[in-house]
Amino acid sequence: MTVADTGLYTMTGGRVKRIQKYIGNNRFMLTYGDAVCDVDVGRLVDYHKTHGKIATLTSVVRSQDKGILDISEFGAVRSFREKHSSDGVAINAGYMVFEPEIFDYLEDDDTVLENVALEMLAKDEQLMSYKHDGYWQCMDSAREKQILEKIWAKGNAPWKLWV
Repeated sequence: MTVADTGLYTMTGGRVKRIQKYIGNNRFMLTYGDAVCDVDVGRLVDYHKTHGKIATLTSVVRSQDKGILDISEFGAVRSFREKHSSDGVAINAGYMVFEPEIFDYLEDDDTVLENVALEMLAKDEQLMSYKHDGYWQCMDSAREKQILEKIWAKGNAPWKLWV
């Protein structure tokens, strides 16, 4: 394992670009490290190998937990609808597989992986989704951290797949 200091102010795509010298011409995996899940990494890689594209990201469907607003360009609320469980949309779960060609989509430290490289890969039809139906939870807030800590303390963390 190699730990690479990619700089305090380097954006996500820039961080990936900085590890190019360690990757060489090899396929590699990437995660943000801010979520836990029970993704079968072997199946993710196997799926990636089947389609011949540059990138695969793991997607999860999250239910909508807020009301939906339709707002005019002048700020008037045209409609309000409370959430439905069917409002769920697929999001990037943060577990990815890349071919070395990803580096062609990354320029420098200011490159944002998500709204530069991933958008360009999608436009070029080089980005595939591996749908994960199992457990996934991000930890972007103190509330989410507390949720995960409670699950862990009870001894039934679904992301703990080791003995």
